Amino acid sequence: MSDVSAIEQFVKRFQELRNEVAKVIVGQDEVVEQVLISIFAGGHSLLIGVPGLAKTLMVNTIAQALGLDFKRIQFTPDLMPSDILGSEILDENRHFKFIKGPVFANIILADEINRTPPKTQAALLEAMQERAVTVAGHHYKLDLPYFVLATQNPIEQEGTYPLPEAQLDRFMFAIKLGYPSFSEEVDVVKSTTSDRTVSVNPLFTAEEILNFQNVIRRIPVADNVVEYAVEMVAKTRPDSNTASDLVKQYIDWGAGPRASQNLILAAKTHAAIFGKFSPDIENVQAVANPILRHRIIKNYKAEAEGISDEKVIQSLF
Repeated sequence: MSDVSAIEQFVKRFQELRNEVAKVIVGQDEVVEQVLISIFAGGHSLLIGVPGLAKTLMVNTIAQALGLDFKRIQFTPDLMPSDILGSEILDENRHFKFIKGPVFANIILADEINRTPPKTQAALLEAMQERAVTVAGHHYKLDLPYFVLATQNPIEQEGTYPLPEAQLDRFMFAIKLGYPSFSEEVDVVKSTTSDRTVSVNPLFTAEEILNFQNVIRRIPVADNVVEYAVEMVAKTRPDSNTASDLVKQYIDWGAGPRASQNLILAAKTHAAIFGKFSPDIENVQAVANPILRHRIIKNYKAEAEGISDEKVIQSLF
């Protein structure tokens, strides 16, 4: 199959996938789209929202619709790295045997990732970056595709361990979930308080998803679009010559080169879902918010004056 017909096929399959997810998840179209973009771009996502917005249900539904193996890890203050990665035990023949932890799945839901100490948070880092884990000196490859979706509650900060910048940078997207609209909430209440059960059909195989990921990576990008993405990221750095007054005034640290890579990968995927064979500047702008919002560190002045991440990012366009 040529790449052109593969992208045409991808547009059709992506729409089927969205329709399948919509059987369970009411509204949240933009959030679902961003999660799916990060999956097909080969990245990870951080979902930020108050409790009760169906974050866990959404991930579970997407995993079912993709036909992938799914595991949920509830992060707590007493969770140990071995609870995630697995551990070696002595079997009846007195040989060490490795028991795999929940990290060995295609889609991992790291629920309330900021509730666990840095040592356990770091256990996920190698898995996210290398798609492999090391336990007791042995290296274990993880099955592909591999996708970590972490959730974070932005309200309650007592007893939490904020994610360090290095770990935040590993997430391609930071996706904010808002409350549903009135009509969406009515639909949610109607569908969840009746005896109606909905079954989600698996639409993909792991091999198909990997093939689409490869097709997206092969999408050509014009030099001016790459330069635009790199320039946008450079503008987030206060010590850069191109930084705006807003950035110099309100930002402590800007985004690193991984942001530029993710902008292009996500722009390729965003272009592909609309049947375009090459991304343009509009595609880069469409994915800029979720890619940059967790990579720019605002100073106290920005917090005091209520300057939002979105306002800073919009100024970069």
